[in-house]
Amino acid sequence: MSLYTRIVGTGSCLPARRVSNDELAQELATRGIETSDEWIVERTGIRARRFAEAGVLSSDLGVQAAQAALDAAGKKKSDIDLIIVATSTPDMVFPSTATVIQKKLGMQGCAAFDMQAVCSGFIYAMVVADAMIRSGGYRCALLIGAEVFSRLLDFNDRATCVLFGDGAGAVVLEASDEPGILASDLHADGQYKDILYTEAHVGSGALQGDPFLHMNGQAVFKLAVHVLHDTAQAVLKKAGRQGSDVDWLIPHQANLRIMQSTAKRLGIAPDRLFVTVDEHGNTSAASIPLALDAAVRGGKIRRGDTVMLEGVGGGFTWGAVLLDY
Repeated sequence: MSLYTRIVGTGSCLPARRVSNDELAQELATRGIETSDEWIVERTGIRARRFAEAGVLSSDLGVQAAQAALDAAGKKKSDIDLIIVATSTPDMVFPSTATVIQKKLGMQGCAAFDMQAVCSGFIYAMVVADAMIRSGGYRCALLIGAEVFSRLLDFNDRATCVLFGDGAGAVVLEASDEPGILASDLHADGQYKDILYTEAHVGSGALQGDPFLHMNGQAVFKLAVHVLHDTAQAVLKKAGRQGSDVDWLIPHQANLRIMQSTAKRLGIAPDRLFVTVDEHGNTSAASIPLALDAAVRGGKIRRGDTVMLEGVGGGFTWGAVLLDY
């Protein structure tokens, strides 16, 4: 009997503080930086984002998303034998944020580790969890994407500070004899590491390097459009499907123009592109599970639907997963 991996529950958590473009523009104006709602929406599709309050960590958001996913799946904490957290804003250098969340959830004993592939992190985590479950060594996995990217933003840099937000999303994956995850595709190319990065690290008891996020927006846009199309085509080919078979496309929520371009090139109707970037901004590894949970709880994605998830992020990393929900 073949062993597959299926999503059995989703969850999410957004900070309470919603920051509109107008509010952010007013804040930036006090720094002598000009921007506007019209400028931001035209270039990105973003209208608002959520910022975590001081002292709120990735693990705090991740715990709430995880509990919501467990509740939706009807799973007890003891049912979970694997936790993977995708994050680029961990609580600390070590131990992993996964083990911190494990502790906060009151769980013990199961495997737990972090996945660092920036905005592609949740896709990477899903592929790894799928392989571990299909190996027969694990039965039920909790995957979490959690970020507080607002902590990395230079609010003197208009090109980046308007793009990102905070949040967490989670899914529960379970072994099944019915197909769920159909195909996956992962890639990375380190030669592009300098187009999107935060270089700071801890050394000799102090912070070394610039702690703020830096991005070459034009280079990222150009590369993202190309690789998202290619990785989507790759998973369709592996699964023996076509773009017309996809009921919902949920890409990494970074830029509406990139997302729309990808859908168009794949022949996926605009109304089958699920969008949350307008309200969430770019939440890095949290963006895909946040959008997935919103689509499921909003009654868009239903059992039996074919869904494509795809991400692209710093590294440069990218990948896609095709699944039957």
